Amino acid sequence: MSLRDNAKNLRNHMTKEERRLWYDFLKRLPFPVKRQAIIRDFIVDFYIPSRGIVIELDGSQHYEREAQRKDAIRDQTLQDLGLTVLRYPNSDVNEQFDSVCRDILLHCGMEI
Repeated sequence: MSLRDNAKNLRNHMTKEERRLWYDFLKRLPFPVKRQAIIRDFIVDFYIPSRGIVIELDGSQHYEREAQRKDAIRDQTLQDLGLTVLRYPNSDVNEQFDSVCRDILLHCGMEI
């Protein structure tokens, strides 16, 4: 499966937390937000091009040693491109949704 096909599949099968963040917050921002965007060899959960922000939602698999190593490499590559990477555990989206949204707004330079 190509990276493009995989991104399309991921857009069509978002996690519960991705759907909540997208439909209840990101989709309503006053600037474009891309879902499952391709940046270099990576598919990021959400990308705000005008702000240079990547948003990643992390499920439990991201806390395994190998996944953490891959995430660190990925984050560094994205940061080397001048992007800011924001990572939130799925539990924060589920339990502290307003705080996650406020943090994103702050990084976007918007007042709350």
